[in-house]
Amino acid sequence: MKVTSSLIKQICLKTKHIDDHDGTGYDQVTIDSRVSLENGLFVPIVGERFDGHDFLEDAIKNGASATLWQEGHPLPDDLPSHVHIYFVKDTLQALQQLAELYVQDIKPIVVGVTGSNGKTTTKDIIESVVSKSYQTHKTEGNFNNHIGLPLTILDMPRETELLILEMGMSGFGEISFLSKLAKPNYAVVTNIGESHIEQLGSREGIAKAKMEIVDGLNSGGKVIVDGDEPLLTPYLTPKTVCCGYGERNDVRITSVNGNEKGYVFKLANETSSFMVPLLGKHNVKNTTFAIALARDLAIDDQTIQAGLEELAITTMRLQTLKGKRNALIVNDAYNASPTSMIAAVETIKSLNNYMNKVVVLGDMYELGNDEEDLHRSVAASISDPITAVITIGDRGQWIADELRKENSHTMDINSYQTKEEAIPMIESLLDENTVILFKASRGLQLETIIEKVTS
Repeated sequence: MKVTSSLIKQICLKTKHIDDHDGTGYDQVTIDSRVSLENGLFVPIVGERFDGHDFLEDAIKNGASATLWQEGHPLPDDLPSHVHIYFVKDTLQALQQLAELYVQDIKPIVVGVTGSNGKTTTKDIIESVVSKSYQTHKTEGNFNNHIGLPLTILDMPRETELLILEMGMSGFGEISFLSKLAKPNYAVVTNIGESHIEQLGSREGIAKAKMEIVDGLNSGGKVIVDGDEPLLTPYLTPKTVCCGYGERNDVRITSVNGNEKGYVFKLANETSSFMVPLLGKHNVKNTTFAIALARDLAIDDQTIQAGLEELAITTMRLQTLKGKRNALIVNDAYNASPTSMIAAVETIKSLNNYMNKVVVLGDMYELGNDEEDLHRSVAASISDPITAVITIGDRGQWIADELRKENSHTMDINSYQTKEEAIPMIESLLDENTVILFKASRGLQLETIIEKVTS
């Protein structure tokens, strides 16, 4: 079992149907009554449009044997006596408190990962590297907020030695809360971009919000950051490890060579090299965060490289797919900001084995009052050898409009209001000599096009 009754009792007001002397425990904790819940603890969350308490009977039918229950909510009639009830003041707070107790009970090394871009890929790289030496557990999908992070913790097997937690946010105070809950031994900050600038006001505000990850840092914990980012300079301390290309970095990249299979790179004052099988030169820096962490955990370079060779990244992050007529499709459609879009375009430009390089770019959201200027700023990175640009949406058209002001390029530029309108043009470009990038904010769901152009 994962979570014991004795642990839950520390955060509940009273219980029902529970023998105070038994060794009861539960194999899983969930807020979803629809999934298989064999010997599971169901936590009903009260949302704006639903109340999880209404679905307890469904959870029981799917195998739930216990529930947290917000005091004041009426229990269902004829509740089976084998279902354990833990009454709490607030089920969401109780979920968070239980996660905090559980991570203290298991005592893994905790690694917190945040950043405007690349945090999911960095999390995956770290997991692949350290899992060679430690029993690891990591955030899956986008379970990186005030609900998802506690659920990730409570899904951790008891034998876990190292826990990797992605920490997301949309405003001030959110990462601070997550950090104080998880109490990381290591805090990794990948970069500072423009995501959520609408809520945070500026990139300086974004840097401040991301660096809240140190608020719960364990005594003696270390912070690993993008050392090339000037906005992080005010937050550097003797506990900070800087990674990047600049001279001041502790882990400094000195040479990079790559193709569509990945990148080989070297670090300063070292003769050996590392290879990471990922597209995107920016992922070289993401890999150095994992290297810095692994070395601090006394993992040798040979083991680090072995982990990199087995790397499997979360889908829709510069994911390569076989397209129709043997085109190469690059699915980077999970989300987008100007920084990540420019990085993705640079990645396509570097793929020398393809004569035709096409970028399909769509709207980016939550960019605030400067959203038009930020979209237009992407155009400066779109140059030869890009051969065609297809934009989708009102905001995406700003990129195309800015490109059309330039007469120095020969690329074909097309703009469409909807995804459906763009499909015929995209399909006409598919052949073995072509690579096509798809990049936009999550809300546009460009993967629906990708499904139509892949084999």
